[in-house]
Amino acid sequence: MSGHHIEHGHHGHGHHGHGDDHLEAHGSLKDYSIGFILSVILTAIPFWLVMGHVVEPGATRAIILGFAAVQVVVHMIYFLHMNSKSEGGWNMMALILTVILLFIVLSGSIWVMYHMNANMMPGMGPEAMQGMHDMP
Repeated sequence: MSGHHIEHGHHGHGHHGHGDDHLEAHGSLKDYSIGFILSVILTAIPFWLVMGHVVEPGATRAIILGFAAVQVVVHMIYFLHMNSKSEGGWNMMALILTVILLFIVLSGSIWVMYHMNANMMPGMGPEAMQGMHDMP
């Protein structure tokens, strides 16, 4: 009888521990608040840099991309609750893949925009485009 009681107590504790893990995975109001505050800060600083013309446009672009990358990580940690322990490490693999894809997309976008600007043919600027709108 006493062995059964110990087994039952152990089972109950194990189930309780699983319940705590489940709640922890969903996050707390504190986690969401920290994530929200960081998101607001990471959005406000680039906005201020652009609106206030604080630094030159090239540096502003680089700073905004940096803030965007940090904000993606903040969202993944505070809102999606990804860490190295959750779901047996699969979330960490997803995080690594996201960082790699983010790097490829951001660097590729910058490369394309730079070359598109550098290789723009004469007569294809905004003035030429304005003239095209006036045509019937």
